[in-house]
Amino acid sequence: MKVLPARRIWVKPIAAASAAPHKVSQLRPRVLLPWLLPLLLLAVWQIGAQSGWIAPRILPAPTAVLQAGAHLIQTGELPRHIAVSSGRALVGFAIGGGIGFLLGLLNGAWPIAEELLDSTVQMLRTIPNLAMIPLIILWFGIGEEAKVTLVALGVFFPMYLNTYHGIRTADKGLKEMGRVYGLEPWTLFWRVIFPGAVPSILIGLRFALGMMWLVLIGAETLAADSGIGFMTTTAREFMRTDVVVLGTLVYATLGKLADLVAKGLERTFLQWHPNYQNTARF
Repeated sequence: MKVLPARRIWVKPIAAASAAPHKVSQLRPRVLLPWLLPLLLLAVWQIGAQSGWIAPRILPAPTAVLQAGAHLIQTGELPRHIAVSSGRALVGFAIGGGIGFLLGLLNGAWPIAEELLDSTVQMLRTIPNLAMIPLIILWFGIGEEAKVTLVALGVFFPMYLNTYHGIRTADKGLKEMGRVYGLEPWTLFWRVIFPGAVPSILIGLRFALGMMWLVLIGAETLAADSGIGFMTTTAREFMRTDVVVLGTLVYATLGKLADLVAKGLERTFLQWHPNYQNTARF
């Protein structure tokens, strides 16, 4: 009896082929969903302004705000104020965030440094940032130094606390395993303790980026001769509600961009972290 050779039968991977379109169909609603409520609020705002429910001197229509923004862009005033405010925010963030990060590493890693410095830092943390404005104006005037100092103070504490917390709460099992394998203290810190603290540090970075703009708003509104806060304060004196609303929306947009930067850093540096894999969102 002749035995025929076995033939390979190719079966089209239907499930695999249909998985990608199904994933794309799920991705689209999740991308559009965060914008649903803002667009709905804009529609209600526009309808209310056009129908007269909202007085223009209280809250002008979105179209009027857009017209004001277009005019300020044409004159170059809005880009100049945005550039000035962004420069202040970034310089203050670099100074305050850098110092907070380094001090958090120091106090988290060395108990002696914690005993010497942490209590003082915690006492300073209880002082509201805006309460420091009169004193800082006495020290630095209303120049750039005053506003940069306020931003630096605002971002210092979120970076310090989260860095300190991340270092102190590193996995004790991993640290013990590193000691068993004979890792030197410096190697143990950079290869075991610091990577374990990265999620907490990035949370501090996200809080600091948000605090950066909050403090800058107060600093520029009370004492400034340029920037978005100065633009809105001047517009308030001339009853230009559309420009005031425009400045508020610019602050909100810049804050959202800073938050997107923080999320991008989380996706870049936390791909290895299992908790991030479970909670990551599109």
